[in-house]
Amino acid sequence: MERQAFQQQHGILGQSIEMAEIIDVIQQVAPTDLTVLITGESGTGKEVIAKAIHNASLRAAKPMISVNAGAIPEGIIESELFGHEKGSFTGAGDTRKGYFELADGGTIFLDEIGELPLATQVKFLRVLENGEYMRVGSGTPRKVDIRVIAATNRDLEADVRQGKFRNDLFFRLRSINIRIPALRERREDIPLFIYEFARQVCEKNNLTFGGFSPEAIEMMKNYHWPGNVREVRNVVESVLVIERGKMIGAHEIRKYMGDSKEIGRNLPVYAHKTSEQAERELIYRALLEMKSDIMEIRNYLSRQPEAAQPSAVAVGTSYIDAPIDTENQSSGEHFLPLDEMEKRMIISALERFEGNRRLAARALNISERTLYRKIKEYGLE
Repeated sequence: MERQAFQQQHGILGQSIEMAEIIDVIQQVAPTDLTVLITGESGTGKEVIAKAIHNASLRAAKPMISVNAGAIPEGIIESELFGHEKGSFTGAGDTRKGYFELADGGTIFLDEIGELPLATQVKFLRVLENGEYMRVGSGTPRKVDIRVIAATNRDLEADVRQGKFRNDLFFRLRSINIRIPALRERREDIPLFIYEFARQVCEKNNLTFGGFSPEAIEMMKNYHWPGNVREVRNVVESVLVIERGKMIGAHEIRKYMGDSKEIGRNLPVYAHKTSEQAERELIYRALLEMKSDIMEIRNYLSRQPEAAQPSAVAVGTSYIDAPIDTENQSSGEHFLPLDEMEKRMIISALERFEGNRRLAARALNISERTLYRKIKEYGLE
């Protein structure tokens, strides 16, 4: 099938050379049963590519089961993937099929594969090698006929070196590796996403749209989009709903995505971020914004009578005491170690959502498993 027709059929946007190469690879590997590893930063559209591979394969008539490995608590992940027998553990009132069994004959898409616990990686490797698995609580091997597509935003090679990911599983997975470049690496594709998302939002919400000015488009092309395609969608949805009917100029766009120079100045940008680096970057971004608000309050209070100044600044439902500055007292700035800032941000999120860890993780833009690990690391249990 001609490349452009293939893209339209499977909903893949992009006219860059990088995307053209990806389409060519998809068309070559889709008819096979080869395992595919899709890598790329968060929000680049890894699931879209996975669906295209499945829908262009000989298994298209069978189901594709998508599983976010990073969102499943470690204690139940094997039950979720492989199923369990009745009575195999407390609460197992019935026999249950796992995701692998549900995907039999079709495709299973395992997102955030780098989050799989080491013990589960061993059992997953067995499925890849000979199609065998066992339900939790059973000693009888079962066979499954599936195609595996995995995805990650982590640097799995670094994880292998650090002992966090099995070497044999890594080499088994990457028989075919499709890397999706970040939007900042293919800026010519950004207007395509902007106008397609605008069309979808207007159609879904019956909105009028006055268009984007050339300055607005240029500003969005030059922004580094740390959230990639997902962030573009969020910005377009927000600006079209709130500024409905208007011609969207640079001023309006800036309100929704911030000043790209200001954002980029304080935070490192990794060409190939691991998931933890990306998560930390998002937390630090929120912390820096919070620090800016605190500094504005502190500057206001410094102009008030001394007796009126509180010893702490309220942020949400928690309080951040001004730390003692041992290095830069003359500048008037107060500094916190990054791990302490991260800890306080997590505490604030947990308090805001009354201990609901799923909502707190979503607000912090990290996986639930990462939040659980951080809670344990900081002794917040």
